[in-house]
Amino acid sequence: MRKFLLFLPSLALLVLVAPVVRAAPNAHALPNVLPNAAAKPAPQAPARPPRGTIALTFDDLPGLTQLNSQPYVDYINVMILRGLRHYHFPATGFVNEGKLALDRPRQFANLRRWLDAGMDLGNHTFSHNSPNQIGGRAYIADIARGEPVIRELLAERHRRPRWFRYPYLETGSPEAVKREIEQWLTEHGYRNAPVTIDADDWEFAEPYDDAIARHDEPRRQRIRATYLAYTERTIGWYRSASRALFGRDIPYVMLLHATRLNADSMDELAAILKRQRLRPVSLDQVMRDPAYRTPDPYSGKDGIEWLERWSMELHKPLPWDSFEDVPKAIQEDYKRVDADQK
Repeated sequence: MRKFLLFLPSLALLVLVAPVVRAAPNAHALPNVLPNAAAKPAPQAPARPPRGTIALTFDDLPGLTQLNSQPYVDYINVMILRGLRHYHFPATGFVNEGKLALDRPRQFANLRRWLDAGMDLGNHTFSHNSPNQIGGRAYIADIARGEPVIRELLAERHRRPRWFRYPYLETGSPEAVKREIEQWLTEHGYRNAPVTIDADDWEFAEPYDDAIARHDEPRRQRIRATYLAYTERTIGWYRSASRALFGRDIPYVMLLHATRLNADSMDELAAILKRQRLRPVSLDQVMRDPAYRTPDPYSGKDGIEWLERWSMELHKPLPWDSFEDVPKAIQEDYKRVDADQK
């Protein structure tokens, strides 16, 4: 304030001696009042992402958790579905029927909740095993073993199982095993549900469960905040990868898991989708896009998502220079918790 008062006499003198400047016909032609003043560009609003659509999919129903607690699993399902219904988001849940053994009637009720809420259910095998470890024939048997309950529940609504999700996104190696599994799925009316956005939520979920079990509230909040920030950045990266391959935003399929972390984060996940201008739609609608007819040439052992697979088919690079791994602190936390569970 003192500097402003000292400046007033000088400013008055400037006003008295300065010549009158007539208004210019073009407002942009007005001269600067003070010499050598740098012209500053008007601030621009950040570019908004284009509008798009996304299918939400949740793996490992009825629940992925390290805590052997049926009320905990019930809570996961109730809260995820409450969030989906509140925001009018369709979703598909992929079931491991081997998880029903915890408390079969209550687990059965959790699956029925999904259908009662207007969601769909798909097959995620019985035991969540890898075709690379057990071979094609045993893996196919595990798919078949993983469908009786969802087939029964869907039949009550005059529907049938249509969607399959590969655990670990491992589609079989070598090529002969991959083709054997694909042929069986086709013959039995299944269609693969590919993944085109994956923020590795499972790696955050186990430490999150552990923080709850230990009543460590600061750690729980820290994990959740890190997960949500990483998820939003990762969605942005997959959108740039889609544009690198197809020159546009394709409709996306996002991989999530039925975890307490997601159950506690439905409002924040909805806010992320709103900021990203991605409108959740059904898996059926997304899969009508021609991008999903791109051949998948990959038959390696790693579980990789489909934009990476399609980049091999299309011979186009993805923007890996801007890709972010899961934060190292989360990776280390996951390893500690996972080791404690063994």
